[in-house]
Amino acid sequence: MKLGTVQAASVLLLGMCLPICQAQDKPEQEGKPKSEVLTTPVKATIVFTEYDGDKKTKSLPYTLYINAPDATELKPGWVKLRVGSRVPVYTGGSTGNMTYLDVGTNIDARAARTPEGNFLIHLHLERSWVEGSVFVPIQKPPEATVPDPNAGSFREPIVRQFMSELDLKLREGQTLEGTMATDPISGKVIKVEVSLSVVK
Repeated sequence: MKLGTVQAASVLLLGMCLPICQAQDKPEQEGKPKSEVLTTPVKATIVFTEYDGDKKTKSLPYTLYINAPDATELKPGWVKLRVGSRVPVYTGGSTGNMTYLDVGTNIDARAARTPEGNFLIHLHLERSWVEGSVFVPIQKPPEATVPDPNAGSFREPIVRQFMSELDLKLREGQTLEGTMATDPISGKVIKVEVSLSVVK
């Protein structure tokens, strides 16, 4: 009977001490630093170059700064650039309704640094530009009073467009021709070059 009482007292004492031991261990676990995602700041330069035959007619460079996480694959999160103009377009109607088109360059980019030290970069590129115009009749003018054949017409812009998505793997300081495209109407050639360097 005595032995049973001693055993019961021991179990009771152990049960009382256990929460105290756990409470003392908890602050040490909470104080441990959380693992942080390491990133490498890089500068990505994207250059649109236009050619008319062999002649270079335009070169448009853009630079983006990206914090590239150390990872084996690309992570969510984009760096974005938008630049251009809003071009008026007549949409018809008796009141002369107008709308505006965004014309210019849109670039979305993200990057990651692989364990080998290379860089993965994903680019979504859009470029549009006004090249010429056409007359769209709004109303027919009286022939006897208006000698101008374009009277009663609105000059609508012709908007050319280029779009591309690129998945590239580059080394530090490397420049790569990511894509080349020919406009099927004008015959002009557009090339896109991408270079990447680590920000010191």
